[in-house]
Amino acid sequence: MPKIVDHHERRLELVDATWRIIARNGLEGATLREIALEAGFANGALKPYFPTKDTLLEFAFSHVFNRTNQRIARVLGTMTGLAALRAFCLEVLPLDEERINEARIVIPFWQKAVNDPQKARIHQQSMAEWATTIQRLLAEARAAGDIRAAVDDALLAGQLLDMLLGAQIAAALSPAGSPIAGQAEQLEGYLALLAA
Repeated sequence: MPKIVDHHERRLELVDATWRIIARNGLEGATLREIALEAGFANGALKPYFPTKDTLLEFAFSHVFNRTNQRIARVLGTMTGLAALRAFCLEVLPLDEERINEARIVIPFWQKAVNDPQKARIHQQSMAEWATTIQRLLAEARAAGDIRAAVDDALLAGQLLDMLLGAQIAAALSPAGSPIAGQAEQLEGYLALLAA
């Protein structure tokens, strides 16, 4: 009887192997052959799932984004306003090895997106989704009296999103396994400015 393969699970195994390779060797070291070897598969086993390294990178970026959103949803629960905004940001900030490795996937994706309209579209849609969520949480916090900054919420959401993405760049460039100190404190400082 032939072995039944869970294709979704196989894709996730390949993405996890990709993360490990990129974290260790960078994007250039993440060849399809190395990824297959890391995942314990034959080189040809990747082709049905990811015909090119670019398709694998797109899937990996989408998976990172979805995983982050799942973490955010779990942590937020029924939170609203400023508490929810803080929790959202803390899940995006690269404060541990897992999220630093996620940043190491995202950075090469951004590099490719500069000259690839499809990847740029994926990034823009993802960031538009986060900006919408951030604006909603800012509006809730403002309605509760927790935010008094005389700056439009759309501008504040853009600033906060830029801060979160910049933190990912800083973490991706830091030595392996060393989170950037002070990121959570910088977030608290920013949120304090909004309340002043």
